[in-house]
Amino acid sequence: MRKICVVITARTSYAKIKPVFHAIKKHPNLELQIICAASALLPRYGNIDGTIENDGFKINERIYMVVEGETLLTSAKSTGLGLMEFAAAYDRLKPNCVFVMADRYEQMAASVAAAYMNIPLAHAQGGEVSGNIDEKVRHAITKLADIHFPATQRAYNFITRMGEAKDKVFLSGCPSIDICKEVIEKPNLNFNVFEKYGGVGEKPDLSDDYIIVMQHPVTSEFGDAHIQTTQTLEAIKELKLPTLWFWPNIDAGSDETSKAIRTFREQHELKHIHFFKNMQPHDFLRILYRSRMIVGNSSVGIRESAALGVASVNIGSRQLNRERAENVIDVNHDKNNIITAIKTHLSRPPPKRSDAYGDGHAGMKIADILATVSLTSQKSLSYLNDSGVT
Repeated sequence: MRKICVVITARTSYAKIKPVFHAIKKHPNLELQIICAASALLPRYGNIDGTIENDGFKINERIYMVVEGETLLTSAKSTGLGLMEFAAAYDRLKPNCVFVMADRYEQMAASVAAAYMNIPLAHAQGGEVSGNIDEKVRHAITKLADIHFPATQRAYNFITRMGEAKDKVFLSGCPSIDICKEVIEKPNLNFNVFEKYGGVGEKPDLSDDYIIVMQHPVTSEFGDAHIQTTQTLEAIKELKLPTLWFWPNIDAGSDETSKAIRTFREQHELKHIHFFKNMQPHDFLRILYRSRMIVGNSSVGIRESAALGVASVNIGSRQLNRERAENVIDVNHDKNNIITAIKTHLSRPPPKRSDAYGDGHAGMKIADILATVSLTSQKSLSYLNDSGVT
């Protein structure tokens, strides 16, 4: 039986990786190992280790690796610390394969450790492009990885053009779309969001149109995080639409993003906004599905919202060049432009659902492939002949 060690490092990744947990756990020829690390363990960023265990999964290792400060320096130091801790964890767990997701810097530490220990590395959501340091990390992990699970055809093409052997690249779709498919089939809410998740602020009426805001700092622009967040806050304040605002992730600049929210909250009466740290994946996607739109710069506005048919206002450069469906309006960090984009969506009917990021069966596809694919940490050189190099 193959031991597949899946790494999760942030609350925002759980919706994308949970279907993989389920599929590996259910597969007769696979054993699931879970490493929960970094901000996924920290209460201030909506720790999810308790949620993971409540969902019936065993966490085999917890890695505390975050150097406090949320700057470029602390991000680099956290990566270095994580490299040592992941290596030690792999030595104890002895997995047959390590599975990582997407592009966070903490996943770089997990990937380098696996590569140097000759443990085959599987990577989901490679081959995509975006507008900040995440793209460098994503492509670096692609070159470290041995097995690839891109979410889109364009991502598949990019990975093979980077020289990865085609027999190790599998177009799976994004696992979070698996949950979107379940939500579309069973959309009803059976809970009170304020009672279940607490949060901070007034409790706006969600029976009519409401919006969701998810805005993270942009690593390459982390010095502008405060003013960028304030521009969005000004727009949401002026529109007075019922709003559920989610706390930023741990990237460089998150302290300034959080400070902007706290300062604005103290200076203004915001009866129509409620702030949350985190929600369970199914609950969040049901809330998203029932919303009028999502505003901010999270990939949720590009990926899951397209699958659910939810309008999206994407702000700034964080998702630059990522594939998008017709549900997205792109704007810069200007209050008036944000307001105009939101009003434009409000004047239109909801967008059609898109299957650009998958058909809702990614978890099962990934597990089946991990159970049968040849596991090796040695890169194939067959592509050299394809390119005419001898």
